[in-house]
Amino acid sequence: MVQRLFSYGTLRLPAVQLAQFGRLLTGTQDRLPHHRIEWLRITDPDVIATSGTDSHPILRYSAAAADFVEGTVFEVSDEELAAADLYEVGEYERVLLRLESGIHAWVYAGAP
Repeated sequence: MVQRLFSYGTLRLPAVQLAQFGRLLTGTQDRLPHHRIEWLRITDPDVIATSGTDSHPILRYSAAAADFVEGTVFEVSDEELAAADLYEVGEYERVLLRLESGIHAWVYAGAP
């Protein structure tokens, strides 16, 4: 089954895509309303090695109507979505959200 995955951070990096999915992804630009980016210090050495940084963006809900996050929607398989789950550290949770375009996509947001 094809899944939609909205990425605003390191899952858009070619090195991360090759490591996690074994291929480069193509996608379309979209935006997620009522959210903003904060920064998270990553401590998992495997994630740091894959992404090349210990500073990753993390999505937070915002009540402000003007806040939005730009990103890319990728179509991935169930197996690739599971691989993305393994890459994301415990501070993230995968949630299904409605994007500005009206489509629903999985998004890694800050865990409550």
